Amino acid sequence: MNTTSADVITTLSSIRDYIRWGASQFAANRVFLGHGTVTALDEAAAIVLHTLDQPYNLAETYLDTMLTMEEREAVVDLIRRRIRERKPSAYLTHEAIFAGLPFYVDERVLVPRSPLAELIEERFDPWIDEERVFNVLDLCTGSGCIAIACAYAFPEAQIDAVELSDDACEVARINIEKHDLADQVTLHQSDLFTALPRKPYDIIVSNPPYVSVEEWEGLPPEFHAEPAMGFKGGVSGLDLVLRILVDAGRYLTEHGILVIEVGSSSETLQHLFPEVPFYWLEFERGGDGVFLLTAEQLNHYHSLFANAL
Repeated sequence: MNTTSADVITTLSSIRDYIRWGASQFAANRVFLGHGTVTALDEAAAIVLHTLDQPYNLAETYLDTMLTMEEREAVVDLIRRRIRERKPSAYLTHEAIFAGLPFYVDERVLVPRSPLAELIEERFDPWIDEERVFNVLDLCTGSGCIAIACAYAFPEAQIDAVELSDDACEVARINIEKHDLADQVTLHQSDLFTALPRKPYDIIVSNPPYVSVEEWEGLPPEFHAEPAMGFKGGVSGLDLVLRILVDAGRYLTEHGILVIEVGSSSETLQHLFPEVPFYWLEFERGGDGVFLLTAEQLNHYHSLFANAL
């Protein structure tokens, strides 16, 4: 029997009630997760707490707080929309958390969820001396989350954020202003390095489109609610990754590093370059498919990368 919204509102009263109910609804309707939450309970908690304008780490003491009828209606409406529209919850709340920081998001950008957040929080230790980081480049910045997180991690560094999409640039500007970082984070609209002034960077980091066209076509509806441009990396998934590998060495300092997330295309990349010693990073909070190369390695294997284009 289907439970109406009116039934839910009159039966359930506390924050805890609505988180539990939301989780049950998501599980029953097989809502796909993977845009910042890993369980139906986490997804429900994120939606309920955001709707109530409460922090995501709200003390358990407050979970039995009774909601007003207006609050109950707002929570139920958003949970119903999440099920009906099959959009990531961040598009409904217009907020995503990345590296512990809040970001505005909408359908113009991918929802921030990269394991790179953990590496940024650790200031890329032990791969680089944080006191020698003066310039950081974020390629394919999207919402600007990686660039902005780097600005917090390295407050003395200048961060350049590169993005090709007009729509994504608009969202990145919103977030740069939101975090009051216009003096530290510079947004460049460019096709990777094409329109970027030549400058040596200590760190180049990127979460580029890396999904093959075939794989993208088979993704759940929540992914198809996001901009396809942020996913598609050509037939192999590596079109942009290869271009970055070819050019990055010319933009790194002598001791600089390149870090790229390639996700599900990691095996394809290793198969293409079996002789390249990609260092695949491990993350305590989960996630994989992120490699690191030094400036020296990029220069050493440059001809291999160039011949693969």
